[in-house]
Amino acid sequence: MDVFRLSLVAGWADMDSNAHMRNTAYLDKSVDVRLLYFTSHGFSASEFRRLGIGPVVVHDEIEYFREFHLLDTVECTLCLAGLSSDGSRMRLRNEFFRHRKLAVRVTSTGGWLDLKQRKMVVPPLTLLTALQTLAHSEDYEELSGGSNPFRSRRHDASESGGDR
Repeated sequence: MDVFRLSLVAGWADMDSNAHMRNTAYLDKSVDVRLLYFTSHGFSASEFRRLGIGPVVVHDEIEYFREFHLLDTVECTLCLAGLSSDGSRMRLRNEFFRHRKLAVRVTSTGGWLDLKQRKMVVPPLTLLTALQTLAHSEDYEELSGGSNPFRSRRHDASESGGDR
């Protein structure tokens, strides 16, 4: 499995008063890269709306090693750091590189939210497969599923108007 990788730019809106990339910009870029990964596997924002589910994060951790400044090239990767066997819980890791050196690591734990019932669900099998094809981090671990806040049931797309 290859690591999903994108080249981005540290833009004006990403900067803080210290003239380096603000902490929430890393979270924003992490989400962008994740959604681009899902889109490349057939799960665009419109497909998530059609299915009536969406990814939700319950915990983020950001580790800083180096700074990014305005208009720096930001190489961002995405890998899987953990997954429950049913796919209801996931841990995604984005790493940001500056001149091929690790600058920032964002690790997010979350799951899948049924947008109509506002409950955590197990993703459709095709979405689970897309998650399973992500490269695994060195510290990958299987997560337990089914405990709060991930009280999960298999998502039936027909309940949301989708058939996937």
